[in-house]
Amino acid sequence: MKLVKLLANLGYGSRKESQRLIRSGAVTDEAGHVLSENDLPPHDQILFRGEELDPPSPLVIMLHKPDGYTCSSEDPGSTIYDLLPPRYALRNPGLNPIGRLDKDTTGLLLLTDDGKLLHKIIHPKSGCLKVYHAVLDRPLEGHETELFASGTLVLNNENRPLLPAKLEILNEKEALITLHEGRYHQVRRMFAAAGNHVLDLKRISIGSLKLPDDLDEGDWRALQPEELESIFR
Repeated sequence: MKLVKLLANLGYGSRKESQRLIRSGAVTDEAGHVLSENDLPPHDQILFRGEELDPPSPLVIMLHKPDGYTCSSEDPGSTIYDLLPPRYALRNPGLNPIGRLDKDTTGLLLLTDDGKLLHKIIHPKSGCLKVYHAVLDRPLEGHETELFASGTLVLNNENRPLLPAKLEILNEKEALITLHEGRYHQVRRMFAAAGNHVLDLKRISIGSLKLPDDLDEGDWRALQPEELESIFR
């Protein structure tokens, strides 16, 4: 891969724009030597305007999704891509969320440009459980734990029952719910089927990967290899 193609794939500009950036001297090595279009030192030794290049593909990003952001670049209003540098939306291959969170749901969201990894994590057979913290409008009545774990609950407008889900009651209006799958608005619809309404919903873990306490809402970072491995642990 030539340097021009690398910059274009990372979203720094089109191939023509990347070529212009290289010729302007914007791309150097660690020693400050200006790189040409045919140079391609190791990725971690390339600087763009004095800063390290964005991580190469395959990339996995951990984002603490805030309320009010959608997970599709095609949706109106604010999207999760607004929280990343603009060039991240132009990467090739593109970054896609691993299991979307709806606009009003916050918490742990992973994005990747690795299609095989994406499908591996979201497939129910992967064993990657997703845990959500739910705040409810009305007190729990006690029947919800058995209902969610039954494997017989069929949501409105569907004909296939949900996989068994675990409910851990924290207090009368708060609970943790663990899912094996991720259907559209699943947690909210499950509680609606049980006669309740979710006021606040936050995903706190995927597999053994927990949302870090030091990652504030709206912040993100690249996932480290050991963190990625923990998802399947």
